[in-house]
Amino acid sequence: MPELPEVETVVRGLRPRLEGRVLTQVEVRRGDLRIPFPPGFADALRGRRVLRVVRRAKYILATLDNGVVLIAHLGMSGRMLLGDVASAPALGAHDHVRLITDDGSIVTYNDARRFGLMTLTTEKDQDSHPLLAGLGPEPLGNSFHAESLNAALKGKKTPIKAALLDQKVVAGLGNIYVCEALFRAGISPKRLARTVPGARAEKLVPAIRDVLNAAIAAGGSTLRDYVQASGELGYFQHNFLVYGQEGQPCSGCGGTVKRIVQSGRSTFFCPKCQK
Repeated sequence: MPELPEVETVVRGLRPRLEGRVLTQVEVRRGDLRIPFPPGFADALRGRRVLRVVRRAKYILATLDNGVVLIAHLGMSGRMLLGDVASAPALGAHDHVRLITDDGSIVTYNDARRFGLMTLTTEKDQDSHPLLAGLGPEPLGNSFHAESLNAALKGKKTPIKAALLDQKVVAGLGNIYVCEALFRAGISPKRLARTVPGARAEKLVPAIRDVLNAAIAAGGSTLRDYVQASGELGYFQHNFLVYGQEGQPCSGCGGTVKRIVQSGRSTFFCPKCQK
């Protein structure tokens, strides 16, 4: 599933195509994705100007000039493909939504597995929408710092790996970048979350920021279906220090990277470096 850096990269690709443009055509080619499209979905978008496109956690939010907010999630294999009217190919079987703007730009939502979603809310109701309500602070925002992480982890008896995947603790972190951040901070994924506040949290916050910023700069990670909105592949997977590196020597100490399963997800770490 695309994680925060991948979604941020897609948002940055969509902005120059959508912000300030009017959606002149909106085509919805099926009744649902992971959830049904809301009634009047296309009509609410058609003819409206896109004011801004932002990311919240792993969601893409496009605010329109009528106060409507389009919420999109890429799911497992969703992609936003960019093109223009003059050279657009015919729509394929997995092209489910097409947006055309007043300058001839085309944004096509393609999703072979249909685990993504698109729905609507309003600016007024955005923060209370079921998909967005209760999300923790953005890890790259000013509200995420050692003190906020200390408060979120206080008394938690779950492993720190599981705690960081809890979207109420911090929004948008996924399996790959939690593994990488814990390695950079020297914290074992098996350590109880309640023991992290303090000096460990002081190391963990910048480690999370650093790995996310590095991944965004590299265009995200291409593992299965992910590509940027431009159609280019991301490259951060070539910089993984522990994720997917089972049996390889640790870049920090020369030990061996191990793989364990936590909550049904693969965790990669160095038992020697991470305590």
